[in-house]
Amino acid sequence: MEPDYVLAGYRVAARANRHDWQDAGLPAGLVSLSDCVVDLVSSDPIGWDDWFDGPQEAEIARERAGKPGLHVLGVGFATADVPGLLADIADGGWDASAGSLPERLAWRERFPNPGGRRLGFELVGFDSGCRHTWTCLGGLVSNVYRATGVQPGIWGLIQDEQDARRAAQWLTDSNLGDPKVFLWAAALLTDVARETRTRSE
Repeated sequence: MEPDYVLAGYRVAARANRHDWQDAGLPAGLVSLSDCVVDLVSSDPIGWDDWFDGPQEAEIARERAGKPGLHVLGVGFATADVPGLLADIADGGWDASAGSLPERLAWRERFPNPGGRRLGFELVGFDSGCRHTWTCLGGLVSNVYRATGVQPGIWGLIQDEQDARRAAQWLTDSNLGDPKVFLWAAALLTDVARETRTRSE
């Protein structure tokens, strides 16, 4: 049984093939919320923010971008992880202004809403206003597998919630993300583009 999840927001992302510097064995068509490995559509004209507040807004941006292969991803974090995430973001100096990621997490809006199609869990960590993924820091995927037996499956995501949370905890305790990431969390990703289009028709 999955714990309650809090809405982080929505991202419009392309799917990407594995880069040479990423761990061998990752599948093609990687799904990620991190611009370390995928191209993201910005939610503002200046390009400072890649988070959208709602799925309709994200879907409009996806259509306007006019690029093939873009998907709207809903992102949520376990309610139990939110206090630690907010503290980590604050330590990193990210301003909790209205509409920002910390503001949305602090609202604790239940996720998924709408649910969309569950894709899996991605291990991510905060650093200077961006989110790193465990697949963008070389060797972490292999290290996690050797220590915990957990490895990414389809789309490069972990399918089991307990495995994802256990791997995130091990990665945090290992300090292998230092100096970029100190706290790792399992982000729940859903594909909401199809559902959003259907509702808007």
